[in-house]
Amino acid sequence: MANSAQARKRARQAEETRKHNASLKSALRTAVKKVRKAIAAGDKAAASAQFQASQAVIDRIADKKIVHKNSASRTKSRLAQAVRSLT
Repeated sequence: MANSAQARKRARQAEETRKHNASLKSALRTAVKKVRKAIAAGDKAAASAQFQASQAVIDRIADKKIVHKNSASRTKSRLAQAVRSLT
């Protein structure tokens, strides 16, 4: 346990930050799942629209360094490829 007032405060701040980051990461996973669900349904128009919406979420979370920018880019690339492959 933290002994000084400063250490106690940092522990509180770290916990709040952890919760906030976990929430953002969850939003990222949800956005990706929505696109994958639309792709699985085979509806190219819906998948494309959902992909556009989730791109903003992915970029925003990568800009905040919650996930690495290359990981976000790779995820977007794979989703885009899957949407394009729909007929």
